[in-house]
Amino acid sequence: MDLDNKPSAVLQAGIFEDLQRKIDEDSAIKDALRDIVQTLEKQDRATQAILSRAHSTASSDASSVVAAAQASIANEVQSIQRLEELASKYPYYKFNYSWTRHIQDACLSILTCAWLGGFDKGRTGQLLTIDEVGSIMNVPVNLKDRDAFHLTIEEYLLALISLLDELARLARNSVTLGDYSRPLQISQFIKDIHAGFQILNLKNDTLRKRSDGIKYRVKEVEDVVYDLSLRGLLPKA
Repeated sequence: MDLDNKPSAVLQAGIFEDLQRKIDEDSAIKDALRDIVQTLEKQDRATQAILSRAHSTASSDASSVVAAAQASIANEVQSIQRLEELASKYPYYKFNYSWTRHIQDACLSILTCAWLGGFDKGRTGQLLTIDEVGSIMNVPVNLKDRDAFHLTIEEYLLALISLLDELARLARNSVTLGDYSRPLQISQFIKDIHAGFQILNLKNDTLRKRSDGIKYRVKEVEDVVYDLSLRGLLPKA
């Protein structure tokens, strides 16, 4: 009699059926999260498209870009709220890989919009704190007391580094628009952020490697300011 295909008595009946149910449940959660994240990604692309107009718009006319960007960010916040509601039902680090990059992107959009004068800052060159970004997103920040969706310090800092990349590009493009004061403003801002990063003892490998590139953004904008100086184009103090 062939006993090879008979289930072992040692195995509990239905153990693999129970495992399959758990797999199906996880798959359903991942699909639901993916739907929200894809919507957020699409909304952020729209926001970034609006913000990119700042590179071809005089600073005196940037208010229209800022207003449009804020309206687009409001749509992102709605998706982030849906994401928080669903994600907070499950352990944070079980599924956070599916949204962390997109939260970084949304954070970058908020930081860029604020730097351009958005969110009632009144003037350009303002840096939102992580708590201010969390308030705009309407989500907790750097949670330690409970396992729920939140904006992490790493996400904020990575978005801040990306902001410096955008500002270095904006410094060059401002010169082509005849705005010679903005590169000076950007240069001082990037130097201040670079000094701030020197204080941090970063443990995250990705964050540490990305932060190493800030010194190149400092030099890049310094070169723009130096060229303006040689040509006598810097505004008088």
